[in-house]
Amino acid sequence: MRKEIYRAICAALLGIDGAPVKHVDLWNHNVEFIEQEEAWDRPAVFVEFAPIEWRADKGGYHTQGTLRLHIVTDWVGPLSQGDESLDVFDLCETVCRAVVGLSGEHFGALRLVGSDTNHNHEDIVESIEHFAYSGEWSV
Repeated sequence: MRKEIYRAICAALLGIDGAPVKHVDLWNHNVEFIEQEEAWDRPAVFVEFAPIEWRADKGGYHTQGTLRLHIVTDWVGPLSQGDESLDVFDLCETVCRAVVGLSGEHFGALRLVGSDTNHNHEDIVESIEHFAYSGEWSV
């Protein structure tokens, strides 16, 4: 199920007209170790799966899971230098529009349930969008 969700998100984000998202990967605390990591193009989106709690039911397993999309962009400067620094919010909305409603064989439609705005940035800005989904896994 996680692979199916990840692939659906990648296809949706990398298929956006105008290609605003340049890199998609799994979350690995990427912004915390940015100097130590292999360079990746920005804007980037990292997919973080929250811990999944499964419940057994009629020959399979079901969950109500969550995931987070870490949207990482370069900081372009304070608002006093122009509205361009607010473009990150446009990108967040573009990402959310591409992902909301995605579903697959083993997961139900992704639903936007929360947003975190970065308040402690230097060279990059990390915005986090939270999504919920239902999932199933068969044995």
